[in-house]
Amino acid sequence: MIDARTDEAASAAPKKEFLSFKLGQEEYCLDILSVQEIRGYDTVTAIANTPDFIKGVINLRGNIVPIVDLRIKFHLSEARYDATTIVIILNLNKKMIGIVVDSVSDVIALPVDSIREAPRFGSAINTEFISGMATMDERMLIVVDIQRLMSSDDLQLIEQVSA
Repeated sequence: MIDARTDEAASAAPKKEFLSFKLGQEEYCLDILSVQEIRGYDTVTAIANTPDFIKGVINLRGNIVPIVDLRIKFHLSEARYDATTIVIILNLNKKMIGIVVDSVSDVIALPVDSIREAPRFGSAINTEFISGMATMDERMLIVVDIQRLMSSDDLQLIEQVSA
Protein backbone atom coordinates (compact mmCIF):
# COMPACT_ATOMS: atom_id res chain seq x y z
CA MET A 1 0.00 0.00 0.00
CA ILE A 2 1.32 3.46 -0.92
CA ASP A 3 1.50 6.02 1.85
CA ALA A 4 -0.31 9.16 0.60
CA ARG A 5 1.99 11.37 2.70
CA THR A 6 5.03 9.91 0.94
CA ASP A 7 3.40 10.56 -2.45
CA GLU A 8 2.63 14.16 -1.47
CA ALA A 9 6.15 14.71 -0.15
CA ALA A 10 7.65 13.37 -3.39
CA SER A 11 5.50 15.65 -5.54
CA ALA A 12 6.38 18.66 -3.34
CA ALA A 13 10.15 17.98 -3.46
CA PRO A 14 12.11 20.59 -5.45
CA LYS A 15 12.65 19.50 -9.05
CA LYS A 16 15.14 20.42 -11.69
CA GLU A 17 14.58 20.09 -15.43
CA PHE A 18 17.00 18.19 -17.65
CA LEU A 19 17.26 17.41 -21.35
CA SER A 20 17.82 13.69 -21.82
CA PHE A 21 19.78 12.33 -24.77
CA LYS A 22 21.37 9.09 -25.94
CA LEU A 23 24.97 8.26 -26.68
CA GLY A 24 25.31 4.66 -27.80
CA GLN A 25 23.20 2.50 -25.50
CA GLU A 26 23.32 4.89 -22.54
CA GLU A 27 20.99 7.73 -21.64
CA TYR A 28 22.43 10.97 -20.34
CA CYS A 29 20.92 14.25 -19.25
CA LEU A 30 22.07 17.82 -18.75
CA ASP A 31 20.62 20.94 -17.16
CA ILE A 32 17.95 22.31 -19.51
CA LEU A 33 18.94 25.89 -18.62
CA SER A 34 22.18 25.50 -20.60
CA VAL A 35 20.34 24.46 -23.80
CA GLN A 36 19.77 27.15 -26.41
CA GLU A 37 18.41 25.01 -29.23
CA ILE A 38 18.31 21.54 -30.75
CA ARG A 39 19.02 20.97 -34.43
CA GLY A 40 19.95 18.27 -36.91
CA TYR A 41 23.57 17.62 -37.78
CA ASP A 42 24.72 19.73 -40.71
CA THR A 43 27.93 20.39 -42.58
CA VAL A 44 30.77 21.33 -40.24
CA THR A 45 33.89 23.24 -41.28
CA ALA A 46 36.87 21.25 -40.00
CA ILE A 47 39.69 23.05 -38.20
CA ALA A 48 43.23 21.73 -38.64
CA ASN A 49 45.23 20.44 -35.66
CA THR A 50 42.31 19.90 -33.30
CA PRO A 51 41.50 16.69 -31.41
CA ASP A 52 39.17 14.19 -33.13
CA PHE A 53 36.25 15.04 -30.84
CA ILE A 54 36.24 18.69 -32.02
CA LYS A 55 34.49 18.23 -35.36
CA GLY A 56 34.91 21.87 -36.41
CA VAL A 57 32.66 24.91 -36.47
CA ILE A 58 29.34 26.01 -37.92
CA ASN A 59 27.99 29.46 -38.67
CA LEU A 60 24.79 29.84 -36.67
CA ARG A 61 23.09 33.12 -37.54
CA GLY A 62 26.43 34.94 -37.70
CA ASN A 63 27.98 33.21 -34.67
CA ILE A 64 30.88 30.80 -35.08
CA VAL A 65 29.95 27.77 -32.96
CA PRO A 66 32.45 24.97 -32.22
CA ILE A 67 31.02 21.44 -32.49
CA VAL A 68 32.12 18.68 -30.08
CA ASP A 69 31.14 15.05 -30.65
CA LEU A 70 30.44 13.56 -27.22
CA ARG A 71 30.52 10.00 -28.62
CA ILE A 72 34.17 10.48 -29.50
CA LYS A 73 34.97 12.49 -26.35
CA PHE A 74 33.53 9.75 -24.13
CA HIS A 75 35.12 6.93 -26.20
CA LEU A 76 31.74 5.34 -26.85
CA SER A 77 30.40 4.12 -30.14
CA GLU A 78 31.73 4.80 -33.58
CA ALA A 79 30.49 8.20 -34.71
CA ARG A 80 27.95 8.03 -37.53
CA TYR A 81 26.35 11.13 -38.95
CA ASP A 82 22.92 10.57 -40.45
CA ALA A 83 19.41 12.02 -40.44
CA THR A 84 18.91 11.16 -36.75
CA THR A 85 22.16 12.73 -35.48
CA ILE A 86 21.42 15.74 -33.31
CA VAL A 87 23.40 18.82 -32.30
CA ILE A 88 22.45 20.42 -29.00
CA ILE A 89 23.49 24.08 -28.99
CA LEU A 90 24.51 25.10 -25.49
CA ASN A 91 24.91 28.59 -24.09
CA LEU A 92 27.61 28.37 -21.42
CA ASN A 93 28.81 31.61 -19.88
CA LYS A 94 27.57 33.53 -22.94
CA LYS A 95 29.50 31.24 -25.31
CA MET A 96 27.77 28.92 -27.73
CA ILE A 97 29.03 25.36 -28.14
CA GLY A 98 27.39 22.52 -30.04
CA ILE A 99 27.49 18.91 -28.85
CA VAL A 100 26.75 15.98 -31.15
CA VAL A 101 24.57 13.21 -29.68
CA ASP A 102 22.79 10.19 -31.16
CA SER A 103 19.28 11.39 -30.27
CA VAL A 104 17.36 13.60 -27.88
CA SER A 105 14.74 11.87 -25.74
CA ASP A 106 12.77 14.48 -23.81
CA VAL A 107 12.73 17.13 -21.11
CA ILE A 108 12.37 15.55 -17.70
CA ALA A 109 11.82 16.99 -14.23
CA LEU A 110 13.80 15.11 -11.61
CA PRO A 111 13.41 15.65 -7.87
CA VAL A 112 16.75 17.08 -6.73
CA ASP A 113 17.01 14.50 -3.96
CA SER A 114 16.62 11.63 -6.46
CA ILE A 115 20.01 12.37 -8.05
CA ARG A 116 22.58 10.10 -6.43
CA GLU A 117 26.33 10.57 -6.33
CA ALA A 118 28.19 9.05 -9.26
CA PRO A 119 30.01 5.83 -8.40
CA ARG A 120 33.79 5.99 -7.99
CA PHE A 121 35.81 3.71 -10.22
CA GLY A 122 39.26 4.82 -9.13
CA SER A 123 41.67 6.28 -11.63
CA ALA A 124 40.84 3.75 -14.36
CA ILE A 125 37.70 5.59 -15.47
CA ASN A 126 37.32 9.37 -15.51
CA THR A 127 33.99 10.30 -13.89
CA GLU A 128 34.77 13.94 -13.16
CA PHE A 129 32.14 15.10 -15.69
CA ILE A 130 29.38 12.98 -14.17
CA SER A 131 27.57 14.86 -11.45
CA GLY A 132 25.28 11.98 -10.53
CA MET A 133 22.97 9.14 -11.47
CA ALA A 134 19.20 9.14 -11.43
CA THR A 135 16.44 6.68 -12.17
CA MET A 136 13.12 7.56 -13.72
CA ASP A 137 10.61 4.76 -14.17
CA GLU A 138 12.82 1.97 -15.57
CA ARG A 139 15.42 4.34 -17.03
CA MET A 140 18.90 4.91 -15.60
CA LEU A 141 20.16 8.42 -16.39
CA ILE A 142 23.74 9.66 -16.23
CA VAL A 143 23.68 13.32 -15.19
CA VAL A 144 26.43 15.22 -17.00
CA ASP A 145 27.99 18.35 -15.51
CA ILE A 146 28.19 20.11 -18.86
CA GLN A 147 29.82 23.23 -17.39
CA ARG A 148 32.68 21.17 -15.96
CA LEU A 149 33.03 19.15 -19.15
CA MET A 150 33.19 22.18 -21.41
CA SER A 151 35.68 23.98 -19.17
CA SER A 152 38.06 21.01 -18.93
CA ASP A 153 41.67 21.39 -20.06
CA ASP A 154 41.32 19.42 -23.27
CA LEU A 155 38.39 21.58 -24.36
CA GLN A 156 40.21 24.86 -23.86
CA LEU A 157 40.95 24.62 -27.58
CA ILE A 158 37.33 25.60 -28.11
CA GLU A 159 38.23 29.08 -26.91
CA GLN A 160 40.84 29.31 -29.66
CA VAL A 161 38.61 27.74 -32.33
CA SER A 162 35.70 30.12 -31.70
CA ALA A 163 37.83 33.25 -31.23
